[in-house]
Amino acid sequence: MIPQIKHNNIMKRSFHIRSLFFLLLFVFLIATLINNSRTIIRKTLLLRFQLQYPTFEAALLKHAAIDPTEPQWNREIRNLLDQNNLNNNHHHHHQTRRSHVSVTLGSPLLFQRNLVPDFHKALREWFQKRKFEPSIMSELTQLVKNPIEFHHKGNNYSSSSSEKSSSRYSSCAVVGNSGILLKKHYGSVIDSHEVVIRLNHARVQGFEQNVGSKTNISFVNSNILHGCSRMIGCNCHGYNHDVATVMYICQPVHFMDYTLCKRSMGARAPLLVVTDPRFDVLCARIVKYYSLRRFVLESGKGLEEWGPLHDEAMFHYSSGFQAVMLALGVCERVSMFGFGKSVSAKHHYHTNQKSELSLHDYEAEYEFYDDLVHGIRPLPFLKHDTKLPPLVMYH
Repeated sequence: MIPQIKHNNIMKRSFHIRSLFFLLLFVFLIATLINNSRTIIRKTLLLRFQLQYPTFEAALLKHAAIDPTEPQWNREIRNLLDQNNLNNNHHHHHQTRRSHVSVTLGSPLLFQRNLVPDFHKALREWFQKRKFEPSIMSELTQLVKNPIEFHHKGNNYSSSSSEKSSSRYSSCAVVGNSGILLKKHYGSVIDSHEVVIRLNHARVQGFEQNVGSKTNISFVNSNILHGCSRMIGCNCHGYNHDVATVMYICQPVHFMDYTLCKRSMGARAPLLVVTDPRFDVLCARIVKYYSLRRFVLESGKGLEEWGPLHDEAMFHYSSGFQAVMLALGVCERVSMFGFGKSVSAKHHYHTNQKSELSLHDYEAEYEFYDDLVHGIRPLPFLKHDTKLPPLVMYH
């Protein structure tokens, strides 16, 4: 009798396990179907719109290529390059265009340490290259990966070697900061990649099971460096000493912080790389394209109405978007973690920030990632022969 009872209990337990397995499989299939259905619906709507308005794509590309803030940027840069203007204003403050951080113009430290020529040189070289050039994607290994490898390996790494200058990392994990990461234990999966890229010095201590512990590149916007420049040695990322910082410039005036930090950090300090402005321009156009397209398809309004509703002077891509673009240029395989949001999750896993910044259109960026995942080609503003690695998004 007892053996029969045990047998029945085992059968019941086996039945429950099978039931749970099939339930989870069903949920997974439904979720996949919903996600694919959204993609199909969006693509169908876009195709119908393009057939109805044959010039829509050309109009999108034309509007996305316009940067209404360019004249202001040019004025700011010329003012900063004017030695007399810098001297006359070195006690004044400048309100940045894309942030409300007050930046000291002509910091006394620049004059005390005789860094004005270095500041002018860095800003001038950056300014001269600031233009649209889609082929920049093929130069990212040379511009970003090679300096990082040379910094780590010194003379043992020859960036002049054609094989090394064009080779990519075998795999890269780009780790976003979304609170949805707290619901997953992706730590070991993230750390299994050759290179792990994190955003804006996000903290990992205490979250290792969710986000991993490995960091190779910290990708930041220059507002982060502006805060770090107030600290001794400009080192505020909290990672290991050999972690490189790759930064895009939000404001030309932030080259002051860059110049100060380069000098104070010294030769043996963590590497600090500024993204090529051609890369910045490419990223800006792509995100604006997807934001414009999404706006027209969802609202039915004209392209010219996008600007006033999106505060065009403040609109900008997110750090996460450009980090993903960087990975697409320097890695053979790219995985994304912590991109997305949920009503039940914090905005950032490591902070108490309640909401996202209005200057970003995250939904437009997600549509770009979705096109990458599903192999949609061609992609706007990229050369047709641009080879992009496979991309996987972990939800």
